[in-house]
Amino acid sequence: MVRETRSGPRFRERFPESGAEFGKRKPVEDGIVARSRRGAIGESWWSGRFLAVLTALGVGGRLDRGKTYARAGQVIDLAIEPGAITATVQGSRDEPYRERIGLRPFADEAWDAVLDALAADSWYAAALLAGEVPDDLEDVLARVGLSLFPQGSGELPMDCSCPDWSVPCKHLAAVAYLAAEEFDVDPFALLRWRGRDRATLLAALRDRRDAGAGAPTALADLLDRFHRPGVPVPDAPAHPRAPTSDALLDELPPLDVGGEDVREVLRPLYRRMAEPPA
Repeated sequence: MVRETRSGPRFRERFPESGAEFGKRKPVEDGIVARSRRGAIGESWWSGRFLAVLTALGVGGRLDRGKTYARAGQVIDLAIEPGAITATVQGSRDEPYRERIGLRPFADEAWDAVLDALAADSWYAAALLAGEVPDDLEDVLARVGLSLFPQGSGELPMDCSCPDWSVPCKHLAAVAYLAAEEFDVDPFALLRWRGRDRATLLAALRDRRDAGAGAPTALADLLDRFHRPGVPVPDAPAHPRAPTSDALLDELPPLDVGGEDVREVLRPLYRRMAEPPA
C-alpha cells in the first residue's frame, strides 16, 4: 500500500513544517549520478512508459527536485529485484532515507503463459535470445491479459522514511529517475522487477523452443547422413584398360567421303602420333 502519513489535513494545518524536509542536502561521496545532465531523463520506450506512470501521479515540483537529487548523486545505492526497487538516499538529515518502489511480480502461471506466447513467435523469441527486448513486447503480454507496466498508483506502492507528506517525495523521484536510466541500459531489469531475471527467462525460453523444434532435430539427422553414399559404389577394376590413341575416332559417327570412311583414314595417323619418339 502507499505510505500512510500521520493524521490528515487538520494536523498539517497546525504543524505544516512536520511534513517536509528542511535544510541543505548533505553531499554524498561516490553516489550514483544520473547520466543525463539536463533535460529529460530516460531514452527508451520502456523507461518513458515507467516515468509516465510516475508523472500521472501529479506531484508537481517534487519530480523536478527528484531529478536534481539524481543528478547530484544523492542516491547511495539502488537495486532492482523481483517485486521491489530499493535504495538509500541522502537528504538533509544525518541518516539516509530508505526507499522502496514496489510492483507485484507475475505469478508462475502467468509467466508460463508469457513464455508460451514468446516461444510461439519466432521474432520475439529470436530477439530476446539475442539480448534485445522488442519495443512491442507489451502486445505479447496483452494477449495473455498482462501488462508489463503498472496501470496506476494502486499497482505502484512507494515508501520513504523521510517526513515528506507527498508520495512520491523527491527522494523516491530520484530513485525512479535512476531506475529509468537503468532500464535504458538493461531493459531485462524491467522483467526482473516483474519476477524473472534474464538468465532464468532466457533458459526457460530456450527450453520451450527446443521442445517444439522437431524440425531442427530432423535437419541435424539429415546433415549427419548428407555425405554418406545412398548406394554402394562399385569397386574399380584391378587393371583398367588404358584407352587407345584413336579411341576418340570411335566416338565419332561414320563420315563417308568418296566412298571411304574418314575415321579409318585417320586411324593410322593417330596411332603414329601416339608413338614415343625414336
